[in-house]
Amino acid sequence: MDKQVFVINGSGGVGKDTVCEMAARFWKVQNVSSITPILDVARAAGWDGCKTPQARRFLSQLKEACTAFNDLPFRYCIKQYERFLRNDLALLFVHIREPEEIDRFRAAVGAGCKAVLVRRPALEGARGALGNRSDDGVAQYVYDGVFDNDGTLDELPEKVRLFFTGLISQ
Repeated sequence: MDKQVFVINGSGGVGKDTVCEMAARFWKVQNVSSITPILDVARAAGWDGCKTPQARRFLSQLKEACTAFNDLPFRYCIKQYERFLRNDLALLFVHIREPEEIDRFRAAVGAGCKAVLVRRPALEGARGALGNRSDDGVAQYVYDGVFDNDGTLDELPEKVRLFFTGLISQ
Protein backbone atom coordinates (compact mmCIF):
# COMPACT_ATOMS: atom_id res chain seq x y z
CA MET A 1 0.00 0.00 0.00
CA ASP A 2 1.21 3.49 -0.81
CA LYS A 3 1.28 6.16 1.85
CA GLN A 4 -2.02 7.98 2.33
CA VAL A 5 -2.63 11.38 3.94
CA PHE A 6 -5.97 12.30 5.49
CA VAL A 7 -6.98 15.66 6.90
CA ILE A 8 -9.36 14.73 9.69
CA ASN A 9 -11.87 17.19 11.05
CA GLY A 10 -14.89 17.39 13.31
CA SER A 11 -16.06 19.49 16.20
CA GLY A 12 -14.75 18.89 19.70
CA GLY A 13 -15.53 15.57 21.32
CA VAL A 14 -16.80 13.67 18.27
CA GLY A 15 -14.06 11.04 18.49
CA LYS A 16 -11.44 12.07 15.93
CA ASP A 17 -8.55 10.70 17.98
CA THR A 18 -10.49 7.53 18.76
CA VAL A 19 -11.09 6.97 15.04
CA CYS A 20 -7.34 7.41 14.43
CA GLU A 21 -6.55 4.96 17.25
CA MET A 22 -8.88 2.40 15.67
CA ALA A 23 -7.21 2.87 12.28
CA ALA A 24 -3.87 2.14 13.98
CA ARG A 25 -5.14 -1.38 14.66
CA PHE A 26 -4.99 -2.04 10.91
CA TRP A 27 -2.30 0.29 9.54
CA LYS A 28 0.86 1.97 10.76
CA VAL A 29 -0.42 5.45 11.60
CA GLN A 30 0.95 8.88 12.47
CA ASN A 31 -1.62 11.20 14.06
CA VAL A 32 -0.79 14.92 14.31
CA SER A 33 -2.72 18.11 14.91
CA SER A 34 -2.25 21.66 13.72
CA ILE A 35 -3.13 22.80 17.25
CA THR A 36 -0.19 20.98 18.90
CA PRO A 37 2.32 23.86 18.79
CA ILE A 38 -0.44 26.27 19.85
CA LEU A 39 -1.08 24.24 23.01
CA ASP A 40 2.50 24.91 24.13
CA VAL A 41 1.98 28.65 23.62
CA ALA A 42 -1.36 28.48 25.42
CA ARG A 43 0.18 26.71 28.43
CA ALA A 44 2.85 29.41 28.62
CA ALA A 45 0.02 31.96 28.66
CA GLY A 46 -1.67 30.22 31.59
CA TRP A 47 -4.08 27.76 29.94
CA ASP A 48 -4.67 24.83 32.32
CA GLY A 49 -5.43 22.17 29.70
CA CYS A 50 -9.21 22.15 30.15
CA LYS A 51 -11.24 22.53 26.97
CA THR A 52 -14.15 24.61 28.18
CA PRO A 53 -16.02 26.70 25.60
CA GLN A 54 -14.01 29.75 26.76
CA ALA A 55 -10.72 27.84 26.44
CA ARG A 56 -11.70 26.52 22.99
CA ARG A 57 -12.38 30.09 21.87
CA PHE A 58 -8.98 31.16 23.26
CA LEU A 59 -7.19 28.30 21.45
CA SER A 60 -8.99 29.10 18.19
CA GLN A 61 -8.07 32.78 18.41
CA LEU A 62 -4.50 31.96 19.41
CA LYS A 63 -4.17 29.66 16.42
CA GLU A 64 -5.42 32.44 14.13
CA ALA A 65 -2.91 34.87 15.68
CA CYS A 66 0.00 32.44 15.29
CA THR A 67 -1.04 31.72 11.70
CA ALA A 68 -1.05 35.45 10.92
CA PHE A 69 2.22 36.08 12.78
CA ASN A 70 4.50 33.29 11.53
CA ASP A 71 2.32 30.47 10.16
CA LEU A 72 3.32 28.18 13.04
CA PRO A 73 0.45 25.65 12.70
CA PHE A 74 0.96 25.17 8.95
CA ARG A 75 4.75 24.91 9.24
CA TYR A 76 4.33 22.32 11.99
CA CYS A 77 1.99 20.21 9.83
CA ILE A 78 4.33 20.35 6.84
CA LYS A 79 7.26 19.30 9.04
CA GLN A 80 5.22 16.34 10.31
CA TYR A 81 4.26 15.43 6.74
CA GLU A 82 7.92 15.47 5.69
CA ARG A 83 8.77 13.20 8.63
CA PHE A 84 5.94 10.85 7.59
CA LEU A 85 7.41 10.57 4.09
CA ARG A 86 10.72 9.37 5.55
CA ASN A 87 9.31 6.64 7.80
CA ASP A 88 7.58 3.29 7.28
CA LEU A 89 4.09 4.43 8.27
CA ALA A 90 1.13 3.96 5.93
CA LEU A 91 -1.41 6.60 7.05
CA LEU A 92 -0.96 10.18 8.21
CA PHE A 93 -3.88 11.85 9.95
CA VAL A 94 -3.58 15.63 10.20
CA HIS A 95 -6.19 17.40 12.31
CA ILE A 96 -7.04 20.77 10.78
CA ARG A 97 -10.29 22.62 11.45
CA GLU A 98 -10.37 25.76 9.34
CA PRO A 99 -11.48 25.28 5.69
CA GLU A 100 -8.87 27.63 4.24
CA GLU A 101 -6.11 25.85 6.19
CA ILE A 102 -7.35 22.46 4.99
CA ASP A 103 -7.11 23.75 1.41
CA ARG A 104 -3.58 25.12 1.98
CA PHE A 105 -2.36 21.85 3.43
CA ARG A 106 -3.97 19.77 0.69
CA ALA A 107 -2.43 21.98 -1.98
CA ALA A 108 1.01 21.62 -0.39
CA VAL A 109 0.72 17.83 -0.04
CA GLY A 110 -0.85 17.12 -3.42
CA ALA A 111 -3.92 15.63 -4.99
CA GLY A 112 -3.80 12.35 -3.06
CA CYS A 113 -4.58 14.03 0.26
CA LYS A 114 -8.17 13.37 1.30
CA ALA A 115 -10.33 15.20 3.82
CA VAL A 116 -12.60 13.38 6.26
CA LEU A 117 -15.25 14.76 8.58
CA VAL A 118 -15.98 12.81 11.77
CA ARG A 119 -19.43 13.42 13.17
CA ARG A 120 -21.32 12.23 16.21
CA PRO A 121 -24.87 13.38 15.45
CA ALA A 122 -26.31 12.67 18.91
CA LEU A 123 -23.61 14.74 20.63
CA GLU A 124 -23.62 17.60 18.15
CA GLY A 125 -27.40 17.99 18.20
CA ALA A 126 -27.59 17.98 21.99
CA ARG A 127 -24.59 20.27 22.51
CA GLY A 128 -25.07 22.90 19.84
CA ALA A 129 -22.39 25.39 18.82
CA LEU A 130 -19.17 25.66 20.85
CA GLY A 131 -18.77 29.38 20.14
CA ASN A 132 -15.56 29.51 18.12
CA ARG A 133 -14.77 29.55 14.43
CA SER A 134 -12.60 26.45 14.50
CA ASP A 135 -15.23 24.14 16.02
CA ASP A 136 -18.36 25.70 14.62
CA GLY A 137 -17.17 25.91 11.00
CA VAL A 138 -16.29 22.25 10.43
CA ALA A 139 -19.33 21.60 8.23
CA GLN A 140 -18.32 24.42 5.87
CA TYR A 141 -16.09 22.22 3.75
CA VAL A 142 -16.63 19.62 1.05
CA TYR A 143 -15.10 16.40 2.37
CA ASP A 144 -14.04 13.27 0.53
CA GLY A 145 -15.77 11.20 3.19
CA VAL A 146 -17.94 11.61 6.28
CA PHE A 147 -17.59 9.14 9.13
CA ASP A 148 -20.57 8.94 11.48
CA ASN A 149 -19.23 7.88 14.86
CA ASP A 150 -22.58 6.62 16.05
CA GLY A 151 -22.04 2.99 17.01
CA THR A 152 -20.57 1.19 19.98
CA LEU A 153 -16.87 0.97 20.80
CA ASP A 154 -17.00 -2.73 19.97
CA GLU A 155 -18.28 -1.97 16.46
CA LEU A 156 -15.90 0.92 15.86
CA PRO A 157 -12.70 -0.87 14.75
CA GLU A 158 -14.37 -2.70 11.87
CA LYS A 159 -16.40 0.34 10.87
CA VAL A 160 -13.18 2.42 10.75
CA ARG A 161 -11.37 -0.28 8.74
CA LEU A 162 -14.13 -0.47 6.14
CA PHE A 163 -14.46 3.31 5.88
CA PHE A 164 -10.76 4.02 5.33
CA THR A 165 -10.25 0.98 3.09
CA GLY A 166 -12.94 2.43 0.84
CA LEU A 167 -11.31 5.87 0.79
CA ILE A 168 -7.83 4.47 0.17
CA SER A 169 -9.02 2.49 -2.84
CA GLN A 170 -10.64 5.55 -4.48
